Amino acid sequence: MKLRLVPVLLTSLLSAALLFGGWYAYRQFAVQEPLQKIVSSYEGVNDSHITINRNQVTLKLDLAPGTKLKELVQYVNLEGKSAIGGRSLKLDVTQKSNDLLDEYWDKAMFSVAEAMEGRKYTLIPTELDGLKEQYPEYQNVIATTEIDDNNVYVSLSNGTDSKFIILPRTAATLGAWTNA
Repeated sequence: MKLRLVPVLLTSLLSAALLFGGWYAYRQFAVQEPLQKIVSSYEGVNDSHITINRNQVTLKLDLAPGTKLKELVQYVNLEGKSAIGGRSLKLDVTQKSNDLLDEYWDKAMFSVAEAMEGRKYTLIPTELDGLKEQYPEYQNVIATTEIDDNNVYVSLSNGTDSKFIILPRTAATLGAWTNA
């Protein structure tokens, strides 16, 4: 029995096109587009771009100053549960910072890192507000801190400029006692 090359190649190409085209259509219209609508509908999201891979959903976001990151993450996780599935959610926020906000964060970074390392998260808002008392030029900076199970969210803004910082929390590790 002799196989003819042209019909076999055409059948293979058509099958591959249908398989990958169907996969692309499913991913685009059943996963990515509904998630895009969910994210775009949240107040404070100016623009968003979503990248979905096997283990992670990455949201590249352009946010308005004062947007609550923790509430946004909760909203996306709840409303987009079927689209996200078992993937982790990662935020990549476009910064619209200025020199004043960058300088404010640079001064706060050591205290914030120390609080994160010691898992004393309640010290972070105190440290951020303390900078306003020390330096009069920071009086117009609005610093907001939120926390959830996975991250600490710090938002700095003054007028139309903003800086969003997402600090991952690490679970407490328990050491095992040896029976030696």
